[in-house]
Amino acid sequence: MLVLVAPGQGAQTPGFLTPWLDLPGASDRVAAWSDAIGLDLVHYGTKADADAIRDTSVAQPLLVAAGLLSAAALGDVTPQAVAGHSVGEITAAAFAGVLDDTAALRFVRTRGLAMAEAAAVTETGMSALLGGEPEVTVPHLEKLGLTPANVNGAGQIVAAGTMEQLAALEADPPEGVRRVVALKVAGAFHTHHMAPAVDALQAAAGGLTVADPTVTYVSNKDGRTVATGAEVVARLVGQVANPVRWDLCMETFQQLGATALVEVCPGGTLTGIAKRALKGVKTVALKTPDDLDAARALIAEHTTPAV
Repeated sequence: MLVLVAPGQGAQTPGFLTPWLDLPGASDRVAAWSDAIGLDLVHYGTKADADAIRDTSVAQPLLVAAGLLSAAALGDVTPQAVAGHSVGEITAAAFAGVLDDTAALRFVRTRGLAMAEAAAVTETGMSALLGGEPEVTVPHLEKLGLTPANVNGAGQIVAAGTMEQLAALEADPPEGVRRVVALKVAGAFHTHHMAPAVDALQAAAGGLTVADPTVTYVSNKDGRTVATGAEVVARLVGQVANPVRWDLCMETFQQLGATALVEVCPGGTLTGIAKRALKGVKTVALKTPDDLDAARALIAEHTTPAV
C-alpha cells in the first residue's frame, strides 16, 4: 500500500526547483501558476537566496508548487493514502482531488501572506529537539511558555514561541534531548501566535470549490482520516494555529497497512522520520528528477493495478 506525502516549511533550499523546470511542460505550468497567484515561482525556485525563500509568504506557495510539479512528473499514480506536514496538507488536498492545483496555490498564497503578517507582530521562531521522551519534553516546554508545535515522532518534537523562550530552551533543554536546532522559519507556526491568520483563511475558504477526497486523506491535526472535502478545508483553516501531530499520522499509516511511502519535492524530511518510525516501510524522497525512476519502481511494486 502506497502513501504519498508532502513536506512543510524548512525543506526548501536555494535553487531546488531548477532541475524540475527542465521536464517537458514544467516551465509553462509553473509560469501559469505564478500568474495566477501574483508571485514569480520560477525566480524564487531557481535564483532567490536562502533569506528570500525563508519568507513564509514565498516559501509556502513555492513548496506546494514543487510538490504538485514533482507528483505530476511521476505520471498517472493513484496512492492509497495521502498526507502532508503543515503547509504540505494543502498539497495533499490537491493530490486527493479536494482542490484543483490552481485553487490550492491561491489558497496557500493567502495562507502564506496571512501567516507572515501574524509572524511580524512578535519576533518568534521554532527549534527542533532531537531525542528525549514526549512525557518529559512536553511539560518542560510548557514550563518555559513554549508550544510543542510539531510532534513528529521518532524522537523529534519542534518547539515554538518567542525568541526569548527559545533562548531559554537552548540554555535549559529537557532531560534526554541531545540537540536543540533552530529552524529556518519565520515565525512560531502552529501556535496561538498564528491566530490572526485563521480569519483570513476562513474568508478565503468561503470562495473555494471543494470536492470530497478520492483517496484516503490523513489529517495532521490528529492522524484521523477525513471523508469530506468540507472537513478537509475546515482543518486546513484551523491547522495554522494548532500543533501538527505527524506521529499520529504515521500511526494511521501503519493501521492502514502502508508498505511504501513516497515524499514529493523537496523530499527528505518525512522519509527520514519514516525510516526511524515506520520499520519495514520502503521510502523514496523526490529531491531531483533523478529520483523519479526509483519512485516509479517503488510505486509499481506497492500499488495494486485496477481490475
